[in-house]
This record gives sequence, structure tokens and C-alpha cells, in this order.
Amino acid sequence: MPGFSQDRILELLPGSDKLGYDAKTGAHRLVGSVNFIYQGNTMYCDSAHYFDKTQEVRAYGNVHITKEDINLFCDSLYYHGKTKRAKLWGHVRVRDLEYKLTTDTLEYDAKKGQGIYRHGGKIESITSNEVLTSRVGYFYPETKSFFFSGKVRYKNDDLSMSTDTLQYIYSKQTTYFYGPTNIKKGETNMFCERGWYNIDTEEGSLIKNARVQENNRIIEGDTLLRIPKEELSIAKGNVMFLDTSAHQVLRGNYGKLSEHNHSAFMTGNASAASFKGKDTLYVFADTLYNQNDTLDKPLFTKAFRNVKFYNTNLQGIADSVFFSQKDGIAELYKDPVVWSENVELKGDSVTVYLKDSIIEKIHIRQNSTVLMEIDSGLYYNQISGKEIIAMFNKNELYRTDVAGSAITIFYPEDTEKTDSSVFVKRKGMNRLSSGELRIYVDSGDVTGITYFEQPDGVFYPMSDIPEEDMFIKNFNWKEALRPKKRLIEGILPD
Repeated sequence: MPGFSQDRILELLPGSDKLGYDAKTGAHRLVGSVNFIYQGNTMYCDSAHYFDKTQEVRAYGNVHITKEDINLFCDSLYYHGKTKRAKLWGHVRVRDLEYKLTTDTLEYDAKKGQGIYRHGGKIESITSNEVLTSRVGYFYPETKSFFFSGKVRYKNDDLSMSTDTLQYIYSKQTTYFYGPTNIKKGETNMFCERGWYNIDTEEGSLIKNARVQENNRIIEGDTLLRIPKEELSIAKGNVMFLDTSAHQVLRGNYGKLSEHNHSAFMTGNASAASFKGKDTLYVFADTLYNQNDTLDKPLFTKAFRNVKFYNTNLQGIADSVFFSQKDGIAELYKDPVVWSENVELKGDSVTVYLKDSIIEKIHIRQNSTVLMEIDSGLYYNQISGKEIIAMFNKNELYRTDVAGSAITIFYPEDTEKTDSSVFVKRKGMNRLSSGELRIYVDSGDVTGITYFEQPDGVFYPMSDIPEEDMFIKNFNWKEALRPKKRLIEGILPD
């Protein structure tokens, strides 16, 4: 076809049955098994119109275009040679060596190497079980990059994703999502509102309202980073780790969950709850570390700085606490205070021995005190010594063994009965000291004392109690610091 520049030449291949030319419209009409090359693209169809002035091609019936490894099929096609843009209609299929696209209508920009479908499409991998469907799709065959929107669904073996907007970079095997997204990989379910996920490595960053549920575990946070090769999850902002099999939940602002080490780390307004049985133990601290055994049964929990804990029978505070769930022991360090009923216990360090959430005994070392409020803000039964072992029965203090510089202050009582009432009358105050004492208690009242050394003491009638003798040395009733149940609402999952 003389007079055409090289990029305007339409090279007719053998096999076309008829070639016609309309001088008025400038159209070349090709009919019957049409085969031609135009701008590097080989085209096959039943019939075609070519307009040399405008460099337009219209092809009809069994259209097939091929260039290098890319093949396009459709019922009809329009191609503009100047803009290098095409539009394909009817049973559109595009395929290369790895992917196949099926849609009803497709726009293709050869300059950009971009294809667009706007009315629903499906992309399938030729080499794997990958299938992706969406309402709108942008794909770039040369870079193997895809962008989808509108009811996006991805499926590959045991991996599935559903979202509204998805970008897929094939070279990185990475998907990026920009709307509410659900991901299911085997038994793991994930949700977020944006982020990325690598199909090969299963690594991902889930952002905004992120949630991962796997077997008996749930992880939530503003941001979740998953590193499966290291069996590690890192969460930031409004973090929650829930393990229903271990009956534990942890909350905080930053957390790490290591499946490899069977451990969890939480910091920033950290809190934990162990809700096995009828009662729940709540722990609050700046930082929490939880360790399970290889079967993911709880071993121990460490709490650091500003520690508070609460359950129905026992409350306490300390700078740091070590809870051994396996042994039923809680070790409290630096300014520890423990409360049970109307009893306050404290010392330089405290060990609490529990069995099924029931207190068995409390061991207090150095500067040890046991205080029992018997008249709010007025009178307290008091015990102090170098070392105290407090024994409990059904979470009620019934005996204290005091060793070293033992002192006890208590208020003996008489009970007077009438026909309709019972009156309790305090007889006075006993202040006793000895090297070693055993004190028996009932409901906070001293009912008996055993002396292992000769005691020294004094009794004051109620009207003659000197103010300086009413309290043991360094007496400090810390009820105001006692954790209350109202402070822990919302820690357990819904």
C-alpha cells in the first residue's frame, strides 16, 4: 500500500478472500479469514475495516490479536492507531503465558500497556489455582500488575480474599487493599480496612480495625504485622490477645505474640485477665509478659511497674509481680500490698499461695504488717514483725505466725444480748510484743494468741488509750489504693 509511513502500513497476510476500497470514506474492507499485521500486532478476524487517514481499524467476528506472548480474543474490536487505544466487545479473553482474563468489554491502551474492564471480569492463572473476580479491573500485562475494585474476590488453594479495592503486584506476589477486607488462609481468618498481604510468604500488615482469628486465638489492634516465618505477630494501638483455650486475654497499646516461643508481650496500659472457673483474675501494669508451655497451657505471667491485680477474694498492688499459674504462686516485689476481705497485708516482699483461686497462705518478709479494720477509720487490729505467715481458710484469715520483733494491737470485745438485739462492746486495747507469736483470727477479730517467748504487754481501757500507742510503727492503712471492680469493666472480650 504505497504512500503509507511505516507505522501506518497495514500488512495484509495471505488468506484474506477479498479486499475492497471505498474512496469516499477512505475505508479498506477486508472480508473472509482476514489476516494482517498492524503496528506490530497480528490480527485475525472474519472481516475488518481500515481507515488509512485516521488510522482506525474495526474488526468483526472471531477477532484474535497477538503480539509476542499476549493474545486477545473478542467478537468485535475498534483500534485507533494514532492513540494506540483499543476497545473490545463480546466474550473478551486476554491471555499470556501465566494469566487469562475473561470479560464482556475491554479497553486497552497500548502506550500505557494498560487494559481496563468496567462491567465485571475474571482473571485466572494458567500455572496455579489463582482466580480473581471484580466489577472493575485495571491490568498491566508487561509488569504483571493489577488493580481491582467493586466486589473483589481472590481464591488460590486454601487462600481467599474479599474486598472492595485491591492491587496485586505479581512480581512481588503482594496484594494491597484499600477498603474493608476479609482474608482466609486455612484455619486463619483476618480482617482489616487497609494493608498488604504477601501470597507466598503469608506476611502481611493489617491496618485499622485489624483482627486475626486462628483456632482458639484472636488478635486485634489498630495495626497488625504478621511474620509467619518467625511465627510472630506484632500489634500496635488498642491491642487485644485472646486465647480461649488458655482462658486468658491481654490488652495494651503495643504487643508481640510469639507462637514459636509460646509467649506474649504487652506494654502501654497493659492488662490481663484469667477467666477460668467462676472467678476472674485481672492484672494491670505498664508491661506484661505471659509464657505458656509447649501445649500452650499457662506457665507464668510477669508484670512490671505500677502493678495492680483484682479478683473477688484477693486484691493487690506492687511494683512488679510474678504469677506462676502452674504452681499457684504470686510473688510481689517493692511496696507490695495485698487485701482480702477486711485484711490488709504488706511488707518488703509478699508471696501469695493459691489453689484454684482460693488463698491458702500469704508469706510476708521484712517490715511485715497485717491490718484488720474493725471500725471504719477508728480502730484496727494490727500485727507486725520481721516475717509473717498468714494462713487462710476459704479466703478468710484465721491464723498468723509472726517471727522476729512481733507486736500485736487488738481490741477485745464482749457481746451483750437482749431479747431483740446483740451488742458488741469493746473492753479496751491490748498491746503485746514478743520474739514470736501465733495469733488466731475470726472475721478480723483476734480470738487467741500463742506466745513462744515471754510476752511484754499492756492493756488500756477504751477511755484511757494513749494516742501514740494506738498504732504499730509506720502504720499506714492503704485502702484508698485498693483496686476496685469498677476499674476493670471492659477488659474481657464481648
